[in-house]
Amino acid sequence: MAKLAVLGGNANPALTTQICEQLKIKQTEVFVGRFSEGEIRVHIRENIRGKDVFIVQPTCPPVNDNIMELLILIDAARRASADRITAVLPYYGYARQDRKDQPRVPITAKLVANIIVAAGANRVLTMDLHASQVQGFFDIPVDHLYAINVLAEYFREKQIKDMVVVCPDVGGIKMARAYAKRLGAQLAIVDKRRMSPEKTEVLHILGDVKDKNVVMVDDIIATAGSLIDAAQALKSFGARGIYAAASHGVLSGPAMERIAGCADLLEVIITNSIPLKQPQECSKIKQLSVAPLLAEAIARTHNGESISSLFEEIRN
Repeated sequence: MAKLAVLGGNANPALTTQICEQLKIKQTEVFVGRFSEGEIRVHIRENIRGKDVFIVQPTCPPVNDNIMELLILIDAARRASADRITAVLPYYGYARQDRKDQPRVPITAKLVANIIVAAGANRVLTMDLHASQVQGFFDIPVDHLYAINVLAEYFREKQIKDMVVVCPDVGGIKMARAYAKRLGAQLAIVDKRRMSPEKTEVLHILGDVKDKNVVMVDDIIATAGSLIDAAQALKSFGARGIYAAASHGVLSGPAMERIAGCADLLEVIITNSIPLKQPQECSKIKQLSVAPLLAEAIARTHNGESISSLFEEIRN
């Protein structure tokens, strides 16, 4: 069996380090920098010939830079005669552009998948895609993990009474139902209308949240506009304590300020699929590590073992 090698770019070096610590292996040394004019420069400084290589690089902001780093790292590993190359994408950028929802727009999630395959990746390991069908955009094997175990365990340890899991829109019902089942909680749905990619209007709450402690679950928090609107609506419908959980904390634009300034939100839980640039800005935000989950998936993939038990919760 080929020897295991794990390396990463500049997107989330702390997560790469944590994964290697979980696997009890030394991280493969790689230089990822820039030439004077801004071109990305990559040099893998160890021999990876014949190795099973895992490249950890979430395509988070700055999205285009991180995607380009990923592609160049894959190409470098291929030209260094790696036996197999797995792109480990804890967060897959451009996944929200997964269909033609209006005339003359691209399906960028498919375009990025094509480029990753063309660069030389043999398989992909990712987590909580915005749309599950994105798995089918790749012409190589894709292992799709979920952060539900990590996030649900946090709330179970808090022992929150009278809990209701709230789905922020109808598209996330399956995920919310899985959380509700795991936490032994009731389920409610926010009925909203999307005014723009960043703005929504809450119309109604389907379910009983009066005098309940609410946990909103979603895959992404971007500008946090929808999150704040939903929290305010839940409070107006009588919710007692309001928490939020999301797999990916993009937290772009005014997200930090919005969360910090929302008196209705008690806590926002995210994973470290994306690095939290300025954690001191908002004490309400707590980040949980998915390094053990990704490390276990990497180990099982490397050893040719099934990883279905790592994501079976969401399918029931």
